[in-house]
Amino acid sequence: MGCLNQQSEVNTPFSEPNDCTVKPSKGALACMVNSEIGAVLAVMRRNVRWGFHYAAADDQLEHPLIHSFKELRKNVFSWKHHWNRVDPLLYLQPFLDVIQSDETGAPITGVALSSVYKFLTLEIIDSSIMNVEKALYQIVETVTSCRFEVTDPASEEVVLMKILQVLLACMKSKASENLSNHHVCNIVNTCFRLVHQASAKSELLQRIARHTMHELVRHIFAHLPNIISKAHEFDQQSRLCADSEAGEKQHDNGCVSAESTGKSAPAAVPSNASDKRDGTTDEKTQKEEIASNRENPMMDPYGVPCMVEIFHFLCSLLNVMESIEIGSRSNPIAYDEDVPLFALGLINSAIEVSGASSGNHPELLALIQKDLFHNLMRFGLSMSPLILSTVCSIVLNLYHHMRSKLKLQLGTFFSGVLLRIAQSKYGTYYQQQEVAIETLVDFCRQPMFMPEMYANFDCDISCSNVFEDLANLLSKSSFPVNIPLSALNTLALDGLIAMMEGMAERISQDSFVSDQASIDLGEYRSFWTEICKDYSDPNHWVPYLRKMKVIKRKLLIGVDHFNRDPKKGMDFLQGVHLLPEKRDPKSVACFFRYTTGLDKNLIGDFLGSHEDFYIEVLHEFAGTFDFRGMNLDIALRIFLETFRLPGESQKIQRVLEAFAERYYEQSQNILADKDAALLLSYSIIMLNTDQHNAQVKKKMTEEDFIRNNRRINGGNDLPREFLSELYRSICEDEIRITPDRGAGIPMMAPSHWIGLVHKSRQTSPYIICDPGPYLDYDMFAMLSGPAIASISVVFDNVEQEDVWETCISGFLAIARIAAAYSFDDVLNDLVVSLCKFTTLLLPSYVDEFTVAFAEDGKARLATLAVFTLANEYGDHIRSGWKNILDCILCLHKLGLLPTRLFSDAADDLESTGDADPRRPTALFPSPSRFPSSTPSRKSSGLMGVFSQLLYLDEEPAPQPNEQQLAARQQTLQTIQSCHVDSIFAESKFLQAESLLQLVRAVVLAAGKPRKRNNSLEDEETAVFCLELLIAITINNRDRIMLLWQVVYDHIASVVHLTTMPSTLIEKAVFGLLRICQRLLPYKENLTDELLKSLQLILKLDARVADAFLEQITREVMHLVKANAMQIRSHIGWRTIISLLSFTARHPEASETGFDTLVFIMADGAHLLPANYVLCLNVAAQFADSHVGNVDQSVRSLDLMAGSLISLIRWSHQAKEALGQEAAVKMTQDITEMWLRLIQGLRKFCKDRREEVRDHAILMLQMCLTGVDGIHIPEDLWLQCFDQVIFTLLDELLNLAQPSFVKDYRSTEGAIVLALKLMFKMFLQSLNHLSQSTSFCKLWLGVLSLTERCMKVKFKGKWSEKIPELISELLKNTLLVMKTSGILGPSNPVGGDSFWKSTWLHVHKICPSLQTEIFPTNEAEQSEKQHIQVGCSPLAEGNVIVSSGNSTA
Repeated sequence: MGCLNQQSEVNTPFSEPNDCTVKPSKGALACMVNSEIGAVLAVMRRNVRWGFHYAAADDQLEHPLIHSFKELRKNVFSWKHHWNRVDPLLYLQPFLDVIQSDETGAPITGVALSSVYKFLTLEIIDSSIMNVEKALYQIVETVTSCRFEVTDPASEEVVLMKILQVLLACMKSKASENLSNHHVCNIVNTCFRLVHQASAKSELLQRIARHTMHELVRHIFAHLPNIISKAHEFDQQSRLCADSEAGEKQHDNGCVSAESTGKSAPAAVPSNASDKRDGTTDEKTQKEEIASNRENPMMDPYGVPCMVEIFHFLCSLLNVMESIEIGSRSNPIAYDEDVPLFALGLINSAIEVSGASSGNHPELLALIQKDLFHNLMRFGLSMSPLILSTVCSIVLNLYHHMRSKLKLQLGTFFSGVLLRIAQSKYGTYYQQQEVAIETLVDFCRQPMFMPEMYANFDCDISCSNVFEDLANLLSKSSFPVNIPLSALNTLALDGLIAMMEGMAERISQDSFVSDQASIDLGEYRSFWTEICKDYSDPNHWVPYLRKMKVIKRKLLIGVDHFNRDPKKGMDFLQGVHLLPEKRDPKSVACFFRYTTGLDKNLIGDFLGSHEDFYIEVLHEFAGTFDFRGMNLDIALRIFLETFRLPGESQKIQRVLEAFAERYYEQSQNILADKDAALLLSYSIIMLNTDQHNAQVKKKMTEEDFIRNNRRINGGNDLPREFLSELYRSICEDEIRITPDRGAGIPMMAPSHWIGLVHKSRQTSPYIICDPGPYLDYDMFAMLSGPAIASISVVFDNVEQEDVWETCISGFLAIARIAAAYSFDDVLNDLVVSLCKFTTLLLPSYVDEFTVAFAEDGKARLATLAVFTLANEYGDHIRSGWKNILDCILCLHKLGLLPTRLFSDAADDLESTGDADPRRPTALFPSPSRFPSSTPSRKSSGLMGVFSQLLYLDEEPAPQPNEQQLAARQQTLQTIQSCHVDSIFAESKFLQAESLLQLVRAVVLAAGKPRKRNNSLEDEETAVFCLELLIAITINNRDRIMLLWQVVYDHIASVVHLTTMPSTLIEKAVFGLLRICQRLLPYKENLTDELLKSLQLILKLDARVADAFLEQITREVMHLVKANAMQIRSHIGWRTIISLLSFTARHPEASETGFDTLVFIMADGAHLLPANYVLCLNVAAQFADSHVGNVDQSVRSLDLMAGSLISLIRWSHQAKEALGQEAAVKMTQDITEMWLRLIQGLRKFCKDRREEVRDHAILMLQMCLTGVDGIHIPEDLWLQCFDQVIFTLLDELLNLAQPSFVKDYRSTEGAIVLALKLMFKMFLQSLNHLSQSTSFCKLWLGVLSLTERCMKVKFKGKWSEKIPELISELLKNTLLVMKTSGILGPSNPVGGDSFWKSTWLHVHKICPSLQTEIFPTNEAEQSEKQHIQVGCSPLAEGNVIVSSGNSTA
């Protein structure tokens, strides 16, 4: 049995107990106990001394220890009660006796400890058994006072391990909840002493002891979250853990005492006399103190009191490290590093498991706020990186769990430790810097760390700027001083980018973002103690913090002025309304009291001044302190911490009087009056100088101090204990009257820390920021510039790919934030920085570039980043477009851009249904519709022609090798991933300002065209930019007016300065037409503006126009056909018609231009009053003999004559739709247009081409006779006869002269047609012209021309057709006149003269007509009759009407 248990001893002492869900049965438990009894007895019997014990009477008796085991074995199987009802001490006591016995050796003690461990781990002892509390108490008391005889070092270490094992099992047992605070502290104390004792033993024991200590602390403090918070008050003298005195006594060799707990618990003490004496004495003390403390809270079930004691003990370990002496057998690890590390590790474990619960208990929170943080500050500045790392871990846990209750402590730690070390100040080493920056980066990775630092410190006028200092530190630390990048640089970069990524992630949160409007402070209002209405509502605290930040920023400027010149500083603060215009003592006192960074010497001088104003300031200053419940020395420390006490005695007197008066007002318990407070304050100052001035050799004793302060309390003595406490306080902790400029770490001074703890009770609450971008705008404004600079420098100087990717992620995060908060300048700076890294701006050959670019990962990443910014955040890019365009131009020159770069939505609409959707669409829809600049003038796709021109004259390039092909493929893949085409295709979604800047950047990149021939490269660039410009314009048709002036000016400059055909002018002209084609259907209000721009085509150089006119005309035709309904104004049509007129003179463009004219004029489809005259003129140009063929001229005349239909239609519409006045105006305009039509046709009636001439006369006749519906005034008809008909006949008769025969042939037919026209028009107008006074003149003119026609000869011969025609026409006319009563012997029209004149001319033309028309008898009869005018029908269907009416 003993062997079995011995074997169990070699198991790992810290194997975790298994969680036994099923307890052994009653019999099984008895067997287990019996087994453990046998194991102990077996080991004891190995030693002869335990075999027999001889009495005085020579009777052989057993040793009491063996006898107790045998008695237990005898009874264990006979217990009939349920195991839970058996008192555990019945079977535990023999084992505990062995453990506590001085006579047992290490092996026996070890087996007994193993048995107890077994009972605990198998949960034989749990909360359900009877008397469990007493049993646990007894186990703890016994194990912590374990004694054994040391036989060999190995056995001793085993026993010590078993002790640790059992104590840990006690705490992990489910019955541990029955342990008292006292016993838990006893367990911890014993384990710690074993840790110390193990330092002189094996490495294994050391590690196990420390591990046990950590496990104990974790298990104890893990219970804290389950405890309801309440204020535990207990006597400070009942503390059971070590204080500074205990620390000095923990080196007793081989003994772990627990004197500080109030009982002696020596553990593992070897058998020697001196130790036994100490043990006996301690045990007596233990019993006495336990008896006296039964009513003490420490005897309650363990909870907050024991945790407070343990935590205080752990903090005290850090306080006594300097006084500990290192033994000769100590661990080789440096003791000044090892012990603090151990203590700090235990503290960290406690904080990790207790979490935020520690802050819910005032005792624990007070320890953390004061003792713990003071030690963290002190050890944080140690020279050990390991200690610093552990300290930082503790602070990180405290921040995570309790930052709302540790505002000033955290701020002081960041400023006084981490930032100080990271900035390499005060002789810190590289390893310390690395740890500090690592910690800062860890903090930066906390989601809301930076916003909370900014909100709680940078926006608090009484705190330093933690966020700003941290941001500046990371920015500066990321700059690589030496190449390659150091670990510090990388860490700082990670922190900087973590800050940016945190801001970027918060952008997506649907949270409140307050208005960024500037804050006007206006008049002075006291803000020194102003608080926010609600620190939990962002709607309140965000505006409040913004206001306080503005105040603080101005205040710090004022502080800088004040420290150099107090008067200027005060004046400045008054100027910015931070002090009232008329200074008052309270505001100045608040300025001295609450403003950070002021020179304390200056404050002291002002406060000690004898001026009445500053005496009032002094009293107001003292009134800002709250000394309630403070000892005098603490109050004095806090008071003197805010300024430097002046050196003059009078000033000191005034300052201390103000302090004493304030202190007495709030603390009247001991002091009789304020004079007592003043005298004692003086005495404390003198004691402080005496004790801490190196020049004072003979130091004041406590008795001296007490004697010096006799009878100062209203004639009585102060309590001796009170004065002794003051004396010890001053001796131990100096009051720093003069700032320690040498050390540079005044926050380590106890006085400073006491003041900080006091201040923390009055400071504003710590603002917990939920995940919202409340202050990111303000933070980013401060951080963006340094961040971009730092990341750019790192990106430029490193070669590690992972660092490149980190930098790019930082750039993208900055871009996202800048876009979200409209920091356009930041985004533009970022674009400029990134473009420098793309290598695209460096001149290079294609093959060289592709290979270099494929191998340059940095350049590829930068290129992707640039175009990512352009695509995602283009709305906020302004000047950066220039750099982006430069990169695109470089890619274009290298032939690396995608085929579909210029795209717009209309291209997709125009694509045919059966087209391959994967095939890219060109910039222009149809190659046949646009020309190339080649002399053949054949149309071709612009992109294809452009590509051909680029390489037309170059020599064939050598074939690329495999490396070049692979590099080009990789480069093309990278460029494809950039989605360059999306920048322009999606430009329609850009903000107006960004779009305008993009367009201007394109124009700037294109350069100004020059009259001299540009280089091929310059022209390629100009063409490319022009195509971009056109694509952007078409894509933004809804905002065309925003861009139009810039686009038009650029195209106009190209047109004006280009004198020879080129690709550039081709792109400009057809791009302009393209814009008009796309925009006219959508922008009716801009129709005139767009069409007016086409007048640029009319200004083309003659050589340029000649090269492209045919294609220009074709595009104009398409434009007109598609948009004729949108063109309504005279200005718009004038441009179109001018272009057609321009083409009418061009042989190759004439046909297309005429087709366009036919589309406009045919059937009057698109004729308008606005374009009628313009169309007539251009039709006349097409009909001209020098342009086109006969057929085209004839068709032009048809168009002109056919336009009469439109005039008639407009005349009817005017009468029906318009008012009287407008109708009259419209009628006049129509009459004018009709006259222009008549005059236009008349010009072609003498054309040299017979077909044209004859057809013109017929069309003229049609237009003169077909005017039904158009009101033609009488005078206009007379004008038509005079200027049109008579002139026409006169001109034709002249052309029949022999001198014109060669040029004008067959004029006879034209004269015939003209005669018919004249007589027909005369008869048609006879009715309303017969009453005119000019009728006789008109009739005689007809007869005169007829007479001339009778005499005309053609090639010297008389005409046979004309006389016959004239005779017939004249006879018909005379008959009509006779019938209508106009012609007679005594007619009313002209009387006898008209009759005589008529026949005088007729006789010359055809003498026989008179007798045929007026026989003799009929003539006589007619003279007798009265002629009634206006009632006889006229020939050819005409009707005679009264002279007062006119034809409709």
